[in-house]
Amino acid sequence: MDLNLNLASVDNSNAKDLKTKVLILGSGPAGLSAALYAARADLQPIVLTGIELGGQAALTFTIENYPGFPEGVNGSQLGELFQKQAEKFGARIEMDSAEKVDLSKRPFTINTTSKIIVADSLIITTGATPNHLGIPGEKEFTGKGVSYCATCDGYFFKNKKVAVVGGGDSALEEAIFLTRFADSVTIIHRRDELRAGALLQKRAKENPKISFFLDTIPLEIQGTDKINGVLLKNVKTQATRIEKFDGVFIFIGHTPNSDLFKDQIELDDKGYIKIDMLMRTNIPGVFAAGEVADPNFRQVVTSAGMGAAAAIQAGKFLEGE
Repeated sequence: MDLNLNLASVDNSNAKDLKTKVLILGSGPAGLSAALYAARADLQPIVLTGIELGGQAALTFTIENYPGFPEGVNGSQLGELFQKQAEKFGARIEMDSAEKVDLSKRPFTINTTSKIIVADSLIITTGATPNHLGIPGEKEFTGKGVSYCATCDGYFFKNKKVAVVGGGDSALEEAIFLTRFADSVTIIHRRDELRAGALLQKRAKENPKISFFLDTIPLEIQGTDKINGVLLKNVKTQATRIEKFDGVFIFIGHTPNSDLFKDQIELDDKGYIKIDMLMRTNIPGVFAAGEVADPNFRQVVTSAGMGAAAAIQAGKFLEGE
């Protein structure tokens, strides 16, 4: 659920101020759910979408684990439904990006590419971006065999042969999950030792469906309409070879989209916004929801729930004043 933020300086000296009770940064499931709940509370929220509406979920071809859609739903279509429902109750969707924020005093000031917005409360739902390999074929086959979410897409690889790139906890957790569907799962890791915890390593190594290519990196993802193989390189011997795979799942970490808030809001050591169980940050009136504050679950349904909770708490905060 991410928001593309341009961090360059912006001159809005001639822009007209726009005032709102609730400003939401981000338009993924967390942001649009927050917009729905804030709008129903008559808070007349404004949503800054960033460059793309719908966040990371909009890039998923079919979402089959969101309640209420037993046949699955296209990610971009789900985003459109979120938007329509929020707008029905009075949310204002602005196709604009935040350039600069000032959280030092209330009301908060947000400079966008075209205007200045002054907000009594702020809900940050800017998401997190999966780290990419940056190799040929990765971008071209995203959604056509390349995935960054086993929970989202594992079902589509029943009886298939898949690769998992990464050696940390997330990679092994997702590899073990994928064995529910795939005939074989090969973990590709650039070092000779995995970084995952001992228990996860034990489970993976004891799973008969899982094998390992260590000291190995992918150089290219190959195929035509869909993936049919991966060009691999052994980092010690420098030897290359092509291995046949039907899918490639990449788990080499996520980067939270929180650069805009550095030195203004409390972040953890990985850059995720710190929140309490009520979605509150360390700054009164500023809330966060979704993947920018969630390094663990990263699901549409959990992000939506966090967004709803953040909007409810924003409403209580404003009522308390």
